[in-house]
Amino acid sequence: MSKLKLAIIGVGLIGGSLGLCLKDKLGDEIYITGMCRTRESMERAVALGAVDFASDNPAEVVTGADIVFLSTPVLQMVPMVEKLLPFMKPGTVITDAGSTKQYVWNGLKEILPPDIYYVPGHPMTGREKSGVAAAQKDLFVNKCYVIVENEGVPKQVHEKICDLVRLTGANLTTLDIAKHDRCASVISHIPHVAAAALVTLLNRSHGDKEACLKLAGGGFKDTTRIASSNADMWADICMTNGEAIVNHIRILQGILGEVAGAIENNDRQALHDYFAESKKRRDSILEQTRNMYELI
Repeated sequence: MSKLKLAIIGVGLIGGSLGLCLKDKLGDEIYITGMCRTRESMERAVALGAVDFASDNPAEVVTGADIVFLSTPVLQMVPMVEKLLPFMKPGTVITDAGSTKQYVWNGLKEILPPDIYYVPGHPMTGREKSGVAAAQKDLFVNKCYVIVENEGVPKQVHEKICDLVRLTGANLTTLDIAKHDRCASVISHIPHVAAAALVTLLNRSHGDKEACLKLAGGGFKDTTRIASSNADMWADICMTNGEAIVNHIRILQGILGEVAGAIENNDRQALHDYFAESKKRRDSILEQTRNMYELI
């Protein structure tokens, strides 16, 4: 049996971690090529073992690939596929790590030939660090990995990507495309916007900034950790899931407005209820997810 050929487009944190994981699990049964922007990134990706071969030449990376894994900022995905398509063989399966799905699918369905398939994916994991140097072979373990339902793809193609995801140790789940984008906004996108807002609030503290920095301890660092994430990636996410993100920002503004109103009205009971209900709900969510993963 010939070995599986995987092309990773964008060998950074996510793409590099996938490469490390699959090489660890499959060894010589898989051959991985990687597309990188700089010579330094190519050399590092190969040296770390994330890929067997790296290049910035689409033909060298994609020709002969069974699966093409897109791990670029979302706005770059459709233009990138346009460049790669001439070198893809019939039956190639494209999947991705994009945090928004409808935007990518709307673009790809206009350009993909009938013998090239797209299975949308989204690993719900990451670190505040970026680049292949931050990649880890166990990055996906016990993390949610969404495969978005695409009725236009043959069942065996869908299962091919699901089988690949299972090798990562992730908790595989499926969602329809609209629900994915709404849920990703609540669970991932809004927290990143909020973390960046807290850092911006500190930066705009005028004469108190230096004093605030002296007080910045674990709570502030934990809450704002994800604000150190890649700016290109998050700008693209906001541009491609704008409706859901703006809607949830408006809801969040309303919640903060309610808290501000309770403080202004000296309504301690309302404030107590707000914090108590949040604690109760968060504890319940943690317990539900723990039980869910134990059953998988």
